[in-house]
Amino acid sequence: MREKGVLWLKGVVVVETRGGKPEELVNKAMAGGLGLSAIRWTSKGKLQFELSVGDFFRLRPYLKETGCRVHVTERKGLPFWLVKAEKRIWFSLGIVLFFAIIFMLSSLVWNVEVEGNVKLTDEQVLQAAKQEGLYPMQWSFRLQDADVISKKLVNSLPGTTWVGVEKKGTKVRIQVVEMTLPETPSLQNPRHLVASADGVVTQIIAEAGKAVVKKNTRVKKGQTLISGLIGSETNSKVVVAKGIVRGLVWYEFKVEAPLVQQVKVYTGEKKSKWYAVLGSRGLQVSGFGKDEYVQSETITHEERISWRKWSLPIGRMKETVMETELQERTITVEEAKSVGLLQAKADVIEKAGLDAVIVDEIVLHEEADNGKVYMKVLFEVEQSLVTEMPLVQMQGD
Repeated sequence: MREKGVLWLKGVVVVETRGGKPEELVNKAMAGGLGLSAIRWTSKGKLQFELSVGDFFRLRPYLKETGCRVHVTERKGLPFWLVKAEKRIWFSLGIVLFFAIIFMLSSLVWNVEVEGNVKLTDEQVLQAAKQEGLYPMQWSFRLQDADVISKKLVNSLPGTTWVGVEKKGTKVRIQVVEMTLPETPSLQNPRHLVASADGVVTQIIAEAGKAVVKKNTRVKKGQTLISGLIGSETNSKVVVAKGIVRGLVWYEFKVEAPLVQQVKVYTGEKKSKWYAVLGSRGLQVSGFGKDEYVQSETITHEERISWRKWSLPIGRMKETVMETELQERTITVEEAKSVGLLQAKADVIEKAGLDAVIVDEIVLHEEADNGKVYMKVLFEVEQSLVTEMPLVQMQGD
């Protein structure tokens, strides 16, 4: 193995004999001290062997004695590789430079993410990390051990019980766990809970205070539902009334729905733009010029160079600009009614609250005229009925 390595450094040629006495050539050359190897007959009946570059030039006297000629069929070894590399010097330098840039880019921290923080802002956590040498565009080999950074961040960030630091490729993730403190209840003045609208009570639960109405009772807006005054007339006490009161409320809506609607469609015309991406920056490389579309929509697709768990901050991004236009579409009366009712239901929920439930809907009147459908709809909604009313004590009570 060592001899082969030495021969590769010196350079090896594979030659093929022509004419003369090839067997005598081999015998005399080896007797003269030349290192011939891999001696074999080819399928064409010619003798072939390998020897070093130095021995090749010492072969000439033996060629004259035996009347043979040789032809070099293959060149191997460092001298020939260097000759090829010299001819392709810029190509070789480009390869070396490419891998050097890849190594440099993969040795940088490109992104620092913060997760789990609620009370602390991202800026506070990133500023504390920067003081410990962890920030974007920092060399990875200059970072402290992850456990060391974690302990220092816990000490520098108030209200944290644990901070984890994890590095994956060019990205570092900081996981924050904050202290959980019991919430102190805010001070509240005594109050009644009164009806926020006319309705029929379907549920009443008094957590604090006294319920003054029962289930299935019809109430008026402003009527007391849960009183903040408890006890007897001679021995009374005011409290902050708390509880749940739900009831049925009725809403009447006028709905208008056009029979001709405008819909956005794609025309099929599109234009692509390509960008070279480095970090958070992009350099446009194709698709120059202004878009001639009156209306358009842009779809973006980005690809990053990655290998196994490594994701490099370089890649390409494609922007596809697609032409759109508004087209008129005529719908049936039933479709218009469905669209109008959906919009009315959304308005009801917005007005009654997100916890409201539409129990029933009754169409009181409907007609189609002038390209529109007109409806009057009554919605029966179950919702929260309570609103607060401060309880003012008279002086001397």
